[in-house]
Amino acid sequence: MDNKTLSDFMPKVSSDGEITYGEKSSSQSVTLTNDHIIKVLTGIKDPEMDMNIYDLGLIYDISIDNFNNIKIIMTLTTVNCPVADSFPLEVAKKVHELKDVGQVSIKLTFQPPWNKDMMSENAKLALGF
Repeated sequence: MDNKTLSDFMPKVSSDGEITYGEKSSSQSVTLTNDHIIKVLTGIKDPEMDMNIYDLGLIYDISIDNFNNIKIIMTLTTVNCPVADSFPLEVAKKVHELKDVGQVSIKLTFQPPWNKDMMSENAKLALGF
């Protein structure tokens, strides 16, 4: 009989608020690159700005270990963002859909605070800045 409970299927949240999704990998496979991750991130739109989160400058760092476990440090456009509770998990799930991905960790930070200068030139043009 399987002894799994509902919590075994839920994302894990550390004491510092980092969300982890998926199982940590310890076997080497095809090596993923930041470009693979960025391609996924450019397909995820900020629900309020209608622009992808990468070009908005919401992604501060992407790291991939030798086993394709991924850690992303990101922010939101405001501390009071209405999707702050759900959006990091949505990002983790989308990245986890990539082939050969191990665990995806999302660390949400507001340091430094996001501002429009963090956007790509394309995002600034599209949003009229």
